[in-house]
Order: sequence, then C-alpha cells, then structure tokens
Amino acid sequence: MMMAGYERDMSKTRSASVIRKAAAAKSDNVPVIDLERYVPALITFIANKLSRSATALYQRRFKVNVTEWRILVLLAIEPGIPASRICHVIGFDKGPVSRTLSVMQERDLVTIKTDPKDGRTHSISLAPKGREIHDRIMVIALDRERRLLACLREDEREVLIDLLGRVHGNLGAVTDHRENKE
Repeated sequence: MMMAGYERDMSKTRSASVIRKAAAAKSDNVPVIDLERYVPALITFIANKLSRSATALYQRRFKVNVTEWRILVLLAIEPGIPASRICHVIGFDKGPVSRTLSVMQERDLVTIKTDPKDGRTHSISLAPKGREIHDRIMVIALDRERRLLACLREDEREVLIDLLGRVHGNLGAVTDHRENKE
C-alpha cells in the first residue's frame, strides 16, 4: 500500500520518463528496488527531509544549522567530551566536525579546552550562549517530533523507537566494510 505523503513526494520528483523506465524494467523482469519497501531509502528520505526543514528553520530563527544543533544536543547530554565522541555518536567524519566546532567556538556556542594530561585531546562543552540556544531550539525540536509522530498511537511510537534502536545497533553489519572484502 502506498503511503500518502510518500506518494505525493514521489509523484513530484519522478518524471514520466522515469516512471515509464521503471515500468519497462519491471515488465522485462529486470530487478529494481521497490522504494516503497527499501528501508535504507525510506530512512534516508525521511532524514534528508527532516534535516533540510530543520536547517531552514533553525538557521532562520537561531543562526544554527542542523549539524550545529546535533552537536549542541550531544554536548547538553555529555558535557566535556572530545570531538572523537561527537564523530562516533552522530556519525560524521572528523574534518567536518572539527570545522563546525571551530565556527561554534568563534560564535561562543562551545568552549574547547585542551586536556592537561594529553595535549592532543580536547574537552568540548556548551558555552552559556550555546546552552541558551539549545534550550530554545529543544522546545521546537520536540514539537516537530510530536507532530511527525502524531500519525502513530503511543504503543506504535514505542515500537518504532525500539525497532529504530535495534536497526541502529545493527549498523555494524553493513558499516564494518565486509562488502569491500568480498
């Protein structure tokens, strides 16, 4: 069964020629991915649209992009962590995180202190301005989540959170580079 929002989005983005090609491939028994059931695509589509709309909103209202917001959230939960922990949790490479942290430090959103025991490691925390912005955005972010999940009953939301956590915990099955060894 086609999801209404997904159907609208797909109809906006797929041209008639793409639809004809997909239909031809199916009729020729050429395997194609069913985007209505292919979980990596569904997760990516949702994440991209959420990130794009969040960035537009947070940038306009708070001058913070979605990457900066993710870092603010993590630092509110785990103050004083190193950049490597940020990279690990949010799944970004070291370079973009380092550049983002530098910008955030210049804007007084975070404080970065060198570890006295190991000069190569830094402790990153929210600065007062970063905490204030975090607290203001958090209200909006939680409302966005509430509206996104309003189509689900409470028990369905709990199941969704559990399933997403399990899938997240299983990412190693596809991210440990086994595919490159075959």
